[in-house]
Amino acid sequence: MQTNQPYAYLRVSSNDQNINRQLDSLTGLNIPDTNCYIDKQSGKDFERFAWLGLIDRLQPGDLLYVQSIDRLGRNYHDIHHWWKILTQDKQVDIVVLDMPLLDTRRDKDLLGTFLADVVLSVFSYVAQNERENIRKRQAEGIASAKARGINFGRPAKPLPPNFETAVNRWEQGQISFEQALEQTGGSASTFYRRLRVLRQKD
Repeated sequence: MQTNQPYAYLRVSSNDQNINRQLDSLTGLNIPDTNCYIDKQSGKDFERFAWLGLIDRLQPGDLLYVQSIDRLGRNYHDIHHWWKILTQDKQVDIVVLDMPLLDTRRDKDLLGTFLADVVLSVFSYVAQNERENIRKRQAEGIASAKARGINFGRPAKPLPPNFETAVNRWEQGQISFEQALEQTGGSASTFYRRLRVLRQKD
């Protein structure tokens, strides 16, 4: 049964990233709110609640909008894998909003299919290549910064002034572990983390 329903899939990598740009791109497409599927998690795999729910719901003849080709995968293989599932197995049309050439509603003859496959291959290659270049530049930037003595992450908090004294008294059996915690503040895990810092200094 062909339902011919419009759907949209949107994704950001975390809860604090803004989804509004992708939502704005759907303006005027008349997609019901119940047909908009949103995931807020990494694209490293497709074990995502909204994505799996969308795939299960799609029927032959439906139309799926995505903002960009990388919503279908992080690399060349993933993009082609899901494109095949959607267009061939599920028999769904796809529109990639920021790549107008990737619109399977157009030219459904053999030549049109061939051209769509060529365009998909080119853009999926570019998407993977761009991701790898970004990752390489990030790694090079981090290595360069570390070589200049720049540290990443939160700065380590200084040890409490009485920490070393409390440790010595605890190790000598003058006070119990619970008393050492009470004197220095924090949990047992904090105590042992601080102890490692102290040992590294020694």
